[in-house]
Amino acid sequence: MQTKLTLRLESELIEQAKEHAKQQGKSLSQIVADYFLIFTEKSKQPKIAPITQSLVGIIKQSNLDQSDYKKHLEEKYL
Repeated sequence: MQTKLTLRLESELIEQAKEHAKQQGKSLSQIVADYFLIFTEKSKQPKIAPITQSLVGIIKQSNLDQSDYKKHLEEKYL
């Protein structure tokens, strides 16, 4: 079900958006709807690189704590 949405924007921004929509062969409403879809998809599922995903949770198995990190810094810089 489609519902009407009223936005208040600077007139110059509206004109630029209309021109962009025209260049894309879409209506301004479709451009805004597409943006909202992209925006909500990104907020639902952040994309994590595979290499980063493989490292998630690896430190939980470690017995290191804050004092170990402090000791490491002292050895490195003192």
